[in-house]
Amino acid sequence: MDGNGRWAESRGLPRTEGHRAGEDALFDVVDGCLEAGVRWLTVYAFSTENWRRPRDEVKFLINFNEEILLRRRDELNERDVRIRFVGRRDWRVPKRLIRRMNESSELTRDNRKLTFTIAFNYGGRAEIVDAVRAIAASGVKPDKITEKMIKRHLYDPEMPDPDLVVRSSGEYRISNFLLWELAYSELYFTEVLWPEFRRSDLFDAIHEYQVRERRFGGVGQGS
Repeated sequence: MDGNGRWAESRGLPRTEGHRAGEDALFDVVDGCLEAGVRWLTVYAFSTENWRRPRDEVKFLINFNEEILLRRRDELNERDVRIRFVGRRDWRVPKRLIRRMNESSELTRDNRKLTFTIAFNYGGRAEIVDAVRAIAASGVKPDKITEKMIKRHLYDPEMPDPDLVVRSSGEYRISNFLLWELAYSELYFTEVLWPEFRRSDLFDAIHEYQVRERRFGGVGQGS
């Protein structure tokens, strides 16, 4: 969900106002997923690298994510949306936020229409490192390690590999997002800054995805 800061700065506003505006975009996309029948939506809310941002902005993002959970989780629960989280829950994440995350997951655990996963204090490389550490700690011999075993030790083994990854704001890179999971995902890039992103933009991305041919390393029709 990229472009919040640039959107705000282009309007002479503090960067934090871009994050506030991004909330409307996020929940319009959630509505779009429910409308289109998308079953899994994972959003990159805060990366392991975001701790390098100015202290005031980091503090805002921590508090803002907590506020969103408190304001929106009952609404999401009523709409049969399951809330999940992936990422490190280390000493930098306030205990009160972890408590809110746990409460939200527990409240919505039986919902099935849409699984809404929030990647918070998440890094793709960190996830792989944590998985390998867990495997090593279990005493598995190196020659017994398989892709399936690594998958089982990722933050959410139940999460399917993404079919489609959407990156907003004209950035053409992965930025450490779901590095293991998106090996065969289709990538879609748009110039739209995140605060202006709406379900119509999501539908454009889905339409583009639907006309692509996915080979998974094989040979497609007509090849």
